[in-house]
Parts: sequence; C-alpha cells; structure tokens
Amino acid sequence: MATSIVLELCGGFFAACLALWFVTQRLPRQQHQWIHAASRLNPWLTAYVLQPGQLASLGLLVLRLSVGVMMIHHGQEKLADPQQFASTYVASLHLPFPLFFAYVAGFSELIGSWLVILGLLTPLGAMALVGTMSVAAFQHILTAGLNIYVLELVALYLGGSFALLLIGPGRYSFDAGLLTGLLNKPSTAADPTANTASPDSALQPAFIRVDKAS
Repeated sequence: MATSIVLELCGGFFAACLALWFVTQRLPRQQHQWIHAASRLNPWLTAYVLQPGQLASLGLLVLRLSVGVMMIHHGQEKLADPQQFASTYVASLHLPFPLFFAYVAGFSELIGSWLVILGLLTPLGAMALVGTMSVAAFQHILTAGLNIYVLELVALYLGGSFALLLIGPGRYSFDAGLLTGLLNKPSTAADPTANTASPDSALQPAFIRVDKAS
C-alpha cells in the first residue's frame, strides 16, 4: 500500500512537470500578451511571489510540502469511495447532490494539493484547500461541537492553507520562476515601438567648437 502511494505521488509529480514544460513551450507564441499582463500586475505579483527572502521562502517551501503532501492523502480517500464520503459527511450538511459535492471535495484536495506542492498557480490551489477545510470545520462543529480533538487536524490544514493564500508561495516555486522569466523580458519585446536608436544617428556630423587664439 505504501509503495503504491509513493509511486502515485511520483507519477503525479512528473506528470505535472511534463504539463508545465508543455505550457512553457507555448509561451513564446503569446509572449507579448503575457509580458503585457505581467507588467500591469508587476507590483502586486512581485510583492506576492518574490518579496520573501531566501530563508522565508525556504520556510514557505516546507509549509507547502507539509500541507500539500498530507492533503493528497485525504483527496485520494474521498475519490476511492465517494459514495461513502457523501453518505457520511456531505449528507449531514443537508446539501443537494451529495455525491457531486463529494467528487468536488476530492478533486479540490487532490489537484489543489499538487498546485500547492509545485507552487504553480498557488492562490488557486490554496483557495481549493481553504474551501474544503472550511466546510470540513463547519461539518465537525455541526456534528461534534467544539471538540478540540476533532478540530485540531482540520484547523492545522486550514491555517496552513490560508497562510499560503495570504503570503504566497515564496521564491522556491514554479510561480516565481515563471514570473521572473516574464518580468525579465526586455521592454522592447512588449512594446516594439519603444524608443530605439536610429541607424543613421551614428552618421550625424559632430559640431566642434574652435576658439580663436587672441
């Protein structure tokens, strides 16, 4: 069982890296649009992704790995038997279409965990985990009250995911690599009409002032 989980995690990691590589190969075709959008959001993106220092980014990497790897396990459990999860947990919330929401919760945790681990589209992955953990916390309070032994694990996952949503992924992430690559493009690539030196400027005559001797 442990071996199959490790193989599944490794397969998912390499599949995500392959998908990211495929996306980056398509970026040059639309680099003007990407660079223009990144330049408009430059202050916010830089503060959100690149502001943490090396040590803080290392701490965020540890937090992303801790939350993401553990949350994958919960998403796998839900998708392994969605009907059981729908009958046990979703039905207690009196939501319509409990089986549908069971699949939503499972895929949100599975996909959101990989996005958090890779630091790729981190706000979307963190929001997916915050959403599922918020519902889980509400369900536990509704059925068991403020029982610390029931809420402690949910609170840790919810707090970690919410912290990543607010702080960002840090420098050791795919988001930081993509943003750095976009923002380091020369400005002339985004604006072909930018000021450039005329090829004839080097041929302009120079005016030399000659003072007459007294």
